[in-house]
Amino acid sequence: MTTTRTYGQFCGLARALEIVGERWSMLVIRDLVLGPKRYTDLQRGLPRIPVSILSARLNELEQAGVIRRRVLPQLDASLVYELTEYGSELDHILLDLGLWGARSLGHPKDDEVFTNDAAILSLYTTFQQEAAAGVSVTYVLRHHDSLIIHAMIDDGTLKVGSGDHPAADLVIEPQGPELIDLVNGQLTAAEAMASGKVRIEGDYAHLELFTKLFRIPPKPELPDGLAFH
Repeated sequence: MTTTRTYGQFCGLARALEIVGERWSMLVIRDLVLGPKRYTDLQRGLPRIPVSILSARLNELEQAGVIRRRVLPQLDASLVYELTEYGSELDHILLDLGLWGARSLGHPKDDEVFTNDAAILSLYTTFQQEAAAGVSVTYVLRHHDSLIIHAMIDDGTLKVGSGDHPAADLVIEPQGPELIDLVNGQLTAAEAMASGKVRIEGDYAHLELFTKLFRIPPKPELPDGLAFH
């Protein structure tokens, strides 16, 4: 780790933040959680990151042992970045932090992008494993032609990937940001269908099931008259 910006604290949390707490670092890790990426793949998933910053973050994370570079023969000998075993230990931390942040998301702002990788991670983040016990179902989520992902659930396990799935039980097409309202409980499946905000191909019962399988818990409200002592 070459950074000279330290907290001056002999503390595991401080050291962790020195490694992954710089701007963009956790989003680089987010995209690598799903598998190896070329430099251009990372640029595509993080369209606003300056080239110099992306290069710096990759170098810092590599020197810290979080990521590594290697050549993938199946990608025409392309150089890719991937998480090390040490870096992969951030998986559950990233999902927990993502769920915590999702409780403050609201609707996307006009200038905010929602990438395929972010969509895939959001399903892993909000997946309710206990509710999925004994369940076998496959969903396709489609937002125009720009974002298509599929989610396969089999007895409490979830596998999410890009693109369509030929054996989907239900295709969900939100007409705007309404999918997050379904997941955070602001909109019921019946309300979504009645309003035309969500279109489906398949059995409506699978839409109701979707709202149980993927949930963002409500953020606790600050009690009135809260005082610090």
